Amino acid sequence: MQHAVGSPLPPPHQPGHGPAVGWPPAAHHPGPHQPGSAPAPQPGHAGVPSGPHLPAPQPPVPPVPHPPAPQHAPAAPGPDVTGHVPLPPGGPVPMPSAPPAPIVPDPAATTLAVLLIGPAGAGKTSVAKFWADHRRVPTAHVSLDDVREWVRSGFADPQSGWNDHSEAQYRLARRTCGFAARNFLANGISCILDDAIFPDRPAVGLGGWKRHVGPGLLPVVLLPGLEVVLERNAERSGNRRLSDEEVARIHGRMAGWYGSGLPIIDNSQLDVPTTARVLDDVLARAIASPPQW
Repeated sequence: MQHAVGSPLPPPHQPGHGPAVGWPPAAHHPGPHQPGSAPAPQPGHAGVPSGPHLPAPQPPVPPVPHPPAPQHAPAAPGPDVTGHVPLPPGGPVPMPSAPPAPIVPDPAATTLAVLLIGPAGAGKTSVAKFWADHRRVPTAHVSLDDVREWVRSGFADPQSGWNDHSEAQYRLARRTCGFAARNFLANGISCILDDAIFPDRPAVGLGGWKRHVGPGLLPVVLLPGLEVVLERNAERSGNRRLSDEEVARIHGRMAGWYGSGLPIIDNSQLDVPTTARVLDDVLARAIASPPQW
């Protein structure tokens, strides 16, 4: 059997496939002419009925819309194990900035506990007083010799001979100075103490001060030359003036502080104000890097 000329052919049937999906029932009767498709047959042509028995045209059936394919979110990038550093948006990578300069503490505005060590005639008392007088925060000066001389009757003067009584009064004066320093510090008042202690007696010297005041105590050694010490000692009077032999012996023992790790100031050619400024510089370094003692 032959089909009429001009009649569209049905879609070819392929083995193993069912009816074509999406084909409407009127697929054999295409609607209006679409660009690019074959022209629709007109009535009167071969195979197309005409006349009063012409069936009413059927409205075209719109194609069945297919749902859009699901969009998959882009996979999150995995961790970069190659060491690649991503560039920041908005331009080239800037040059790395220099690290901030370390902040140097200002010892003149910090609550401190300072122990000024030195032989007789080193200028400890004069420097400690000047340093305490010119600070921007409240500061007390506690002198061991002043506290020792609180004892009026029964004072054990070492110049009369070093004995158990003089040793006991020195220990008592150091403990009293330590108590006073702790009380000042607890109330926000800095404190500077001065004492002639020896490096070869750590238990009753530096170790004793550390026990009395605390581990935050900053020791500094004031050690001018022997000639300067002898000259300054000759200007002293009363029981604070020592013999030249005693001054030389004490100065020789004080030389043991060299190599101890404690900061040492040689103020042989420095006046009191200059020595106090040097002391500030030494304390600033000691605050930033406390000495091990």
